[in-house]
Amino acid sequence: MTSETITADAAGTWTLGDLTVNRIGFGAMRLTGSAAFHFGTPSDRQRSIAVLRRAVELGVNHIDTAAFYFSSLRSANEIINSALSPYSDDLVIAAKVGPFRDYTGEWGTSARPEDLRGHVEENLRQLGRDHLDLVYLRRMRQDSVAEHFGALAELRDKGLIRHLGISDVEPRHLAEAQAIAPVVSVQNRFGLDSRNRVTDDMVRICGEQGIAFVPFFAIAGDAGAEGATTAHDEAVLAVARAHDATPAQVRLAWTLAQGPHVLAIPGTGNPDHLAENIAAGTLRLTDDELDILNSLHQKAG
Repeated sequence: MTSETITADAAGTWTLGDLTVNRIGFGAMRLTGSAAFHFGTPSDRQRSIAVLRRAVELGVNHIDTAAFYFSSLRSANEIINSALSPYSDDLVIAAKVGPFRDYTGEWGTSARPEDLRGHVEENLRQLGRDHLDLVYLRRMRQDSVAEHFGALAELRDKGLIRHLGISDVEPRHLAEAQAIAPVVSVQNRFGLDSRNRVTDDMVRICGEQGIAFVPFFAIAGDAGAEGATTAHDEAVLAVARAHDATPAQVRLAWTLAQGPHVLAIPGTGNPDHLAENIAAGTLRLTDDELDILNSLHQKAG
């Protein structure tokens, strides 16, 4: 499928609180290099800046990032700042806090509630902003999110954060957070071949409540942070051939077909892949194709 002139609005829009975004956004993790969380070969900085600027030119107005997205010599937030500041009024930047890494790149233990202001302020410093549009609390295996989410709600009240989301959660955590402050978005791992019944429930519940659901690793599948999967079921390949599309585009199209509240944040440091990801917003799967792909997803559970 031709991708050069397709823009992100082709997939439609959704509203995060009072912020309207195109349903295909951009995940910043891969801007730092192929080994996003390791100290391997860093990305080409100018190429990453060019990819970000091209994404915005193609209508992307929702970027997902984090202060802990860094590798040797590269910081995703610094690249975003260099590429896009001063930021346009319609650009929504979402960050996540909870996990953290020290200056050597080693992962620390889960943040305490009193640590979260420092994490938010670090994102603000790196991005060069005075507030964050959306901040996710990434649950780090704790049973309750109330204390941590409450700390973020206080920062929202102080004007450092505009809207709140939660990540890696179950329905009970959503209810717990909503008792404290509004939740505009949920971010869990979700994809065609990475099924989790709890997350399937989250997709449904978010749709019923008008909350955005933003999956991560929708293309990568089981490969996760290592990058896009190269393992594709024959059914995925067949659908791709029928639409003259790539398997990654089919995976994105299936993700978006799960509901108008489902957004996508595919990340890449490759300008060709960027255009292909955005073009996936025009791919309309037939009912028969959706049935086949839904069956694959059910089998993955």
